[in-house]
Amino acid sequence: MSVADIKAALTPRLPEFSALDATVKIDFGEDRLFIDGTKSPATLTHDDDDADCTLIVSAGNLAAILHGTLDPTMAFMTGKLKVTGSTGIAMKLASVLKE
Repeated sequence: MSVADIKAALTPRLPEFSALDATVKIDFGEDRLFIDGTKSPATLTHDDDDADCTLIVSAGNLAAILHGTLDPTMAFMTGKLKVTGSTGIAMKLASVLKE
């Protein structure tokens, strides 16, 4: 799954990100997605702004999380997902990211 595919999969979930009232950056290394849940409706861009919570993950692992084949907690525990910033927001994201 490409970053464009992930962006397409996350777009319908933007109202759920608005409920977080936070900014989230998903860093894939060479590309990123920035979700601004402080806006209503939330926005999804490729900006590299500072975020309340940053997820560092490969596109493949995030795709597995989105499809429910990889548990976000297990991904974190095994180093497939790294979190910087607010871990509280990261824990809330788990329910938004799971299908």
